[in-house]
Amino acid sequence: MKRRHTLVVLVEDHPGVLNRVVSLLRRRSFNIESITVGHSEQPDVSRMTIVVEGEPADVEQVGKQLYKLMEVLKVQDLGEDSVVSHELVMVKVAAKPQTRSELLQIAQIYEARIVDVTPNTLMLEAVGSEDKINGLLTMLKGFGIRELVRTGAIAMARGSSGIAVKDAPRNERDEAFVANGSTALAN
Repeated sequence: MKRRHTLVVLVEDHPGVLNRVVSLLRRRSFNIESITVGHSEQPDVSRMTIVVEGEPADVEQVGKQLYKLMEVLKVQDLGEDSVVSHELVMVKVAAKPQTRSELLQIAQIYEARIVDVTPNTLMLEAVGSEDKINGLLTMLKGFGIRELVRTGAIAMARGSSGIAVKDAPRNERDEAFVANGSTALAN
């Protein structure tokens, strides 16, 4: 059964890595729902958060294929239950004088910040779960959304464990993944 998967991929911070990762997913016919990339706590290592929908066996196979890319250091499929996932949205909404107070109340309910004001618009910024962001946008739609930008998911596993690149040389990491099979995705 297809389900949503949040993959965390640690990669060497080099030009072209994002293109190679996305191309691999495209070749495997995965539709990327969202992808975010940024620096990690480790120097010269970037962290990709990729949300895809697929059969667990297909996603596991993609994880194994990702390890064949030279720059990929670690791949983990975060479970649905033990993950904290947030998005950032900035939205510019039409704001007539008679609707401003209602818009401010909606912003307060969704813990959105007002980041810009003009005589005809308000720009709001909100951070939260996909459901929270969708709820905010639903409430704002009736006022007239003029412009919208959304980051896509960033995610971390709950608890004290983290995702880090082991200090083993590259060839030893490859061998450990092959030897462990699908457990490498869950570690």
